[in-house]
Amino acid sequence: MKLGIICLGIQLKPFEFLDFSKIAIPLIIICIICVLLVIKLLIKKLKIPTRMAYLISIGSTVCGTTAIMATAPVIKASKNEVSYAIANITLFGILSMLIYPYFANLYFDGDPLLIGLFLGTSIHETSQVAAAGLIYDQQFNSPETLNIATVTKLIRNTFLIIMIPLFAILYNRGKTKEKSYSIISIFPYFVLGFVGMIILRNLGDEIFVNNNKDNWIEIINFIKILSKIFLTMAMAAIGLSTNLKDIRNMGYKPFVVGFVAMITVGIICIITIESYLKFFI
Repeated sequence: MKLGIICLGIQLKPFEFLDFSKIAIPLIIICIICVLLVIKLLIKKLKIPTRMAYLISIGSTVCGTTAIMATAPVIKASKNEVSYAIANITLFGILSMLIYPYFANLYFDGDPLLIGLFLGTSIHETSQVAAAGLIYDQQFNSPETLNIATVTKLIRNTFLIIMIPLFAILYNRGKTKEKSYSIISIFPYFVLGFVGMIILRNLGDEIFVNNNKDNWIEIINFIKILSKIFLTMAMAAIGLSTNLKDIRNMGYKPFVVGFVAMITVGIICIITIESYLKFFI
C-alpha cells in the first residue's frame, strides 16, 4: 500500500497547476472543512467508532479508497473497518459518478469550468472523476470539462500530505501518557516518498523536455502501472482477510455517514461555486 501511494505521486504536476489552483484550492479546502464538521456531528448522534468516521471522512474529502488505505495504518484501523469504509466510499462514489455529470450540466448550464470543478471536487475516487468527466464529454462533447475535472481531482489528492499527519495527530492525541510521545513517532514517512515522487516528476519534465522525452514518458507510465499494481495488491489483501460477519455486525450507521458525506460535499461545492467562484472567475 505504501509503495502504491508513493508511486501515485508521479502523475502530479503541480507546477502546471499554479494558475488553476487559485480557483480549485479554496473550493477544495472549504469542502474538506465542512464535511469534517458534519461528520463530527454525526459521530456524536450515531455513535459510530472514531476510526471508522476518520476513514469515511478522508475517503469522502480527499481521494477515496487510496486515502482510506493510506490513513488506516496511521490510526490503527482494523481490516474490517477498512473494508467497510472502502465499500462505503465505492458505493456512493459510483452513484455520484453516474448522476453528477447530468445534474451538473443542468445546474451549471453547460459551463465546462464550473462543471469540471464540481465533478473534480464532489466525486470520491480519481478513476470515478475521470469516468464522470468522460461520460460528460461523450454526452455533451466537452473534453475541456474532462481535463478540468481531472486536474481538480489531482490537486485534491495532494491534500493527503496534510490530512494523513493531521488525522494521526488527532487520533493519537491523549492516547499515550508517555512523555516521549511526539509527532515524529506517528508521522507516516511514506508521505515524504509521495512528495519526493511529485518533485521527481517535475524535475524530470524540466530536464527531459527536449532530450529523451519519450524515454521519460515510458518511465512515468511504468511507475503509474506499478502504483496500480501495488494498490490493487493491498486492496486484494484486505478483501482476503475480511470477515463479512464482522462487517454486518457494524450495522448501517457508517453507511448513513457516508451518504451524508456525499451529499454534503456536493451541496457545499455548489454553494461555494455560486457564492464565490463565479465572482472570482
